[in-house]
Amino acid sequence: MFESLVALFPAEWRGTITVLAAPLRWIPEWQGMMLSWFAGQHPLVMILAGAGLVMPAFLLVAGTWSTMVSLYTLPFRSGRGSFVTSLLMAWWDAGRCIWLYWSGMARLAMAVVGWLLGSVKFLLLTLRNTLLGLLRSPLAMLDWTSRRYFQPGVPWLAFLVLVLWSGVEATVFTFTLQPTLNEVFGGLTGYEPNPRVMAPLLWLFLFMLVAGSFACVQVLTDAVRRRRVGEIIQMSLVESAVMFFEVIFLYRELIDAITPWIAQQSGGSVRLGLASTILLASFGWVGVRGMSWFLFGRFGTPALLAILSRQTITQEGGVSAVPAPVTSDMWRAPVEALKADVAWFQQEGKRLFELLTLPVLQLLAAAVNFAVVVVQSRPAFPLPFKTLDDMLLSNPFGVARSGRSDRIPGVGISTPRDMPRVAS
Repeated sequence: MFESLVALFPAEWRGTITVLAAPLRWIPEWQGMMLSWFAGQHPLVMILAGAGLVMPAFLLVAGTWSTMVSLYTLPFRSGRGSFVTSLLMAWWDAGRCIWLYWSGMARLAMAVVGWLLGSVKFLLLTLRNTLLGLLRSPLAMLDWTSRRYFQPGVPWLAFLVLVLWSGVEATVFTFTLQPTLNEVFGGLTGYEPNPRVMAPLLWLFLFMLVAGSFACVQVLTDAVRRRRVGEIIQMSLVESAVMFFEVIFLYRELIDAITPWIAQQSGGSVRLGLASTILLASFGWVGVRGMSWFLFGRFGTPALLAILSRQTITQEGGVSAVPAPVTSDMWRAPVEALKADVAWFQQEGKRLFELLTLPVLQLLAAAVNFAVVVVQSRPAFPLPFKTLDDMLLSNPFGVARSGRSDRIPGVGISTPRDMPRVAS
């Protein structure tokens, strides 16, 4: 670079120009050595070095150029002592800024790691709470149902036993009726039904059928208690139809299953025909339904009907709870929590932005100070910046927006307003 520049001068001047350019000739070669070191490293090392060494190297280059150029101005300066002091203080500020830059990058890395760990912890807690919510939702729903429908004195235990009994009875009849239905559907469609599809549908149908049988008995009992003849006749016909359906399709299968055992025990002398099979199935239905009705059905069926009709179950003469009035805390607490979260995110965002920008801006300010010291013999920025607000409030030109000077004495660029006036 300098050789080509020296070659532009006449031969008799080249020696003098070479001597005068001696303070600057070594800087480009030094810069090239630093760049060549960065270029020959592993990509990961280059990224880390670029984050930690490029900006400090830029500051060192700027300070070196400014210092070497200022040597040419020393013979023509007044107040050389203060200039040299300002230049040395600029190097002191540069060293502090480089150290603060590295410490700021370390703080930023720790903050990023903390955010990552916090995010992972947040995701794990969210997943845990979601799983716990899924596991607790049936219990919470049962608790809500008990609070909503089951007031004190209501036989909720009988209701649960009724539901359990309906499920057990539906399960038993599913296994006894499924082969018959498979044969029927196979004969109608010509294809073998899929048991994985047939069994759940059949179980659901039988569950509703058994629960409906208890409901019919409950309505018939209420009609008899209230002596409503028309309703008694109507529900008797309905209950007879329900009994006929369950006996023919459900309980008859049980009697057919024990018919070989009866024939074996009687030595073949007792053979059940159609009438005897239906009669035994009817007795079985009456016995099972009567036992379950008097044990828990008459207590749990009203609760089942009330839940299906969305009616609150209360005991006669009982005192119903009065719901508490809606207070402002129900909506004020979520709003306050939202405001707190927004404020926290703003504060953390400002802190991360400060950790990311303040070290870089300090290095840039130190580089600018070198150039300003060469021109004005004083730095432009008071370094180091403690916070981002200090950097934003610093005014190197010494004039605030209101027109008044807020420059720190001895720091900043001098303007014509700062120069002393000579009286005419």
